[in-house]
Amino acid sequence: MADGRATAGATNNEHQRNAAASSSPVLRVPLLFLTVFVIASCGLIYELVAGTLASYLLGDSVMQFSTVIGVYLSAMGLGSYLSSHLHKGLAQRFVDLELAVALVGGFSAPILFQAFAHTHAFRPLLYGLVAAIGTLVGLEIPLLMRILKPQVAFKDLIAQVLTLDYIGALAASILFPVLLMPKLGLVRTCLVFGLLNGLVGLWSTHLLKPLLGNRRMLRIRCVVVILLLGTGLVFAQRFTLMVEEEIYADEIVYAKDTDYQRVVITHGRGSFQLFLNGGLQFSSADEYRYHEALVHPAFSLKPGAKRILVCGGGDGLAVREILKHQDVEKITLVDLDPAMTTLAAKMPLLRELNKGALLDRRVEVINQDAMVWLNEQRPHEPQALYDLAFIDFPDPHTYSVGKLYTTRFYKLLRKALAPDGITAIQSTSPLMARKSFWCINATVEAAGFQTRPYNLSVPSFGVWGFVLASPAPFDLPKTTLPNLRYLTDGTLVAMFAFPRDMDRLPTEINRLDNQVLVHLYAAEWKRWS
Repeated sequence: MADGRATAGATNNEHQRNAAASSSPVLRVPLLFLTVFVIASCGLIYELVAGTLASYLLGDSVMQFSTVIGVYLSAMGLGSYLSSHLHKGLAQRFVDLELAVALVGGFSAPILFQAFAHTHAFRPLLYGLVAAIGTLVGLEIPLLMRILKPQVAFKDLIAQVLTLDYIGALAASILFPVLLMPKLGLVRTCLVFGLLNGLVGLWSTHLLKPLLGNRRMLRIRCVVVILLLGTGLVFAQRFTLMVEEEIYADEIVYAKDTDYQRVVITHGRGSFQLFLNGGLQFSSADEYRYHEALVHPAFSLKPGAKRILVCGGGDGLAVREILKHQDVEKITLVDLDPAMTTLAAKMPLLRELNKGALLDRRVEVINQDAMVWLNEQRPHEPQALYDLAFIDFPDPHTYSVGKLYTTRFYKLLRKALAPDGITAIQSTSPLMARKSFWCINATVEAAGFQTRPYNLSVPSFGVWGFVLASPAPFDLPKTTLPNLRYLTDGTLVAMFAFPRDMDRLPTEINRLDNQVLVHLYAAEWKRWS
């Protein structure tokens, strides 16, 4: 009897659904399902752009992506809840929501760049926009499901909508790092997907025609939104340069998004500067101080070094200093970004500064993640080991860079060095980020190195620090090459003295599974922002 009642109930529900479907206008269900794919893709793209932009401008990518994802998902939940309070005109509301998402999402990156350049309200605006986009996207899917409910069995409706939603998110997550970010950049990516949302809104006025009354005004709104976004797309590059010119003090002479970073070169006041993701890498006015201090103390301890490893340093400036030593036979430069090393080799401004170092026949350029590359090296002969290694990475402001300051990386580096080999490591400022500096030194020691930290003044950066290290005990260097622009025998010895306000502090070790250095670095530099 129970089975009979269940069967009868199911049959009755099926009859009710069929009756509702027969009394409802017939819609193009497969094409409407396709809009779910587009909605999911666009929503995730806006989320990824917000997280990436926040990482570029604020650092600490894990924190930025975690908070952006959390706000976005919770806002989607809020939007889903609010959809239950909409009862009439669902088709028109759906189209209006598409247009709202197109405008808010499409212009989110330009708005955030402007906020960062002109206001102190970047964070509230970031999370406000993410919440707004999440709420609007959260409203869209439930509304579309309610529109389709009379046409499709509930179990099939849920299955197909969720399937397309997840596939759309997957497509966006693959396209963003592989194609969109390197080819379009953040601003144009947002505008392109805003335009896509607007076109879906216009297309929906056709697909939902049986449920819409007078569509003229609705279509006019769609066209206006599409024109606004299209205009924004045309002027996107000019807008990006305009904002960057407001952020940077000098005139921008080169700007490009590579597969890995935003590269900007500015020129003014008799010098030029290189910025990666907004962070200053060097100024041509005083970079010689930094690169002489990085390279020549190690050579002072091993003047006949023949095989040299450089990790990072894609600008070729460290290689320029290495090539001043006549005994050098082979330099292996491992830098992640091929666009950076190509620029250093071909752009006249950079090539003149590095004296064509990357074009020297003794230099081999390898474009790969340095940790991955070191992990793959299995030198079986002593002569395959490196006499000297120079580690010239950006500061550990994100976890992707922070891994290159861990015990894991330094242990791999030690295996690549000769038993009496020497390495010099860029180690941030012992004055501005004192704990971070000594954390790097302690981490190098924990990897089995003897260390000798040192520091100097670089006007563009302030006081800057390095760690000289070797698997074997070694003395302080005392002499260097003659006729260098900054370094002399006297300044070389003086660099190894630390005043009281920069002296050693006890710190934790930076390991791959905790990366305490990234947190230390962010906290210390925040005081100077």
